[in-house]
Amino acid sequence: MNSVRSVGRPAAFFDLDKTIIAKSSVMAFGRSFYQGGLISRRAMLKSSYAQFMYLIGGADHDQMERMRIYLSQMCQGWDVEQVKGIVAETLHDLIDPLIYEEAAALIDEHHNAGRDVVIVSSSGSEVVEPIGEMLGADHVIATRMVVADGRFTGEIEYYAYGPAKAAAIADLAATAGYDLSSSFAYSDSATDLPMLEEVGHPCVVNPDRALRKEATTRGWPILEFNNPVSLRSRVGLAGARTPVVAAAGLGAGVAAGLVWYARRRSRALG
Repeated sequence: MNSVRSVGRPAAFFDLDKTIIAKSSVMAFGRSFYQGGLISRRAMLKSSYAQFMYLIGGADHDQMERMRIYLSQMCQGWDVEQVKGIVAETLHDLIDPLIYEEAAALIDEHHNAGRDVVIVSSSGSEVVEPIGEMLGADHVIATRMVVADGRFTGEIEYYAYGPAKAAAIADLAATAGYDLSSSFAYSDSATDLPMLEEVGHPCVVNPDRALRKEATTRGWPILEFNNPVSLRSRVGLAGARTPVVAAAGLGAGVAAGLVWYARRRSRALG
């Protein structure tokens, strides 16, 4: 764990793709970007293929680097306001049905316990911030692209990936007053090991093979989220700090049960 710590209250840090939602958040908008004239049909199909490969195999370091290069090249010259408009118009139709009900319940549990919820994602801020608002997240850490004259240049100002995620969490903890030694973190990918190591309570969700092995060795809880459902009727859309799940029977008791079961399973596998 990093030596930088803040004395204060705990927080909960969530990866986004395949942890809170069942797909890659950026690639979920591929068809919408195509319909908006931002990408070609070929690029849309390539995006769909990349989504498929990501879902079945996850993303290691080399794949994440290829994805970073591909996305930065693809969005070069895009009008930023047009992108934000497309995301706003299609957000609930595309993302709402992809949210894991188990993740929504866990977010709600952390809020009810007085913990801030922070989404930490390698996807672009133009996509992650509206999703964070929809989920009631208190803060969002996401990749930021360089913008000039209202358009993306194709360069990346900050890439929220690997050790950079951990560093951003430490910086936020210092300013927001979080005690990382009593905080929680959730992710599906071994590339997020630095983020998981940054907190006192790391948990893995739908882990890839490398992360499952690491979690089993370290005795970390392993959670399986497999119920993406539309939360439209239960998600508060007014803004941050609105409870994600209201009286759905999946509150603190079920979330605690998931953690208890995961710990037993991890110990059995070990």
